[in-house]
Amino acid sequence: MTEIQEFVFNPFQENTYILFDETKECIIIDPGCSTNQEEEAIKSFLKRKELNLVKMLFTHGHLDHVCGAAFIHDEFGLLPQCHSLDRYLLEQVVAQGRSYGFELQAPPAPGKFLNEGDQISFGNSFLKVLHTPGHSPGHIVLYNEAQEFIITGDVLFQGSIGRTDLHGGDYDTLIHSIQSKILPLPDETNVYSGHGPSTTVGIEKLSNPYLS
Repeated sequence: MTEIQEFVFNPFQENTYILFDETKECIIIDPGCSTNQEEEAIKSFLKRKELNLVKMLFTHGHLDHVCGAAFIHDEFGLLPQCHSLDRYLLEQVVAQGRSYGFELQAPPAPGKFLNEGDQISFGNSFLKVLHTPGHSPGHIVLYNEAQEFIITGDVLFQGSIGRTDLHGGDYDTLIHSIQSKILPLPDETNVYSGHGPSTTVGIEKLSNPYLS
């Protein structure tokens, strides 16, 4: 059974997720740790649970979701996996950070690009990659069908959706991504977003003002 550990990191209050199962293998999704204290929180959790970190995934390339990637690479020897259309965002992370007053380490170049329909495996767990552009061109979400949960990054939030005013964003594309890839999932599907609390597909169908 896949378990999910959430951390809230950096000034943007970004949700970083570690997923693990009974095999002790785990993955990290959107490492947003930006301070020594936040980095220590990752290391302490992995040590306490005796976990083996085997993969680093990005839902997209915005700085608040990848600012801990250099630390993960240096500490665990992992290269990120993401969609190729967000590679240009990764190359701009240092400049993005400076525009917000942060000095960030550049994330390592991706070791693998992910596409629609790809399957991510670790231990006994599997996640399906769904390409969901709109917030960024290469945004992906990660779906566990067996346990009915999805990691949505900055596509869908409780009562809201991702912003589309950043470079590469497009409102109509984002709405289409949500309607075609996420809303068809079972209503019971738990939604773990890139910011804020979790929700479900059913709740968002009924109450999200952007989807009515």
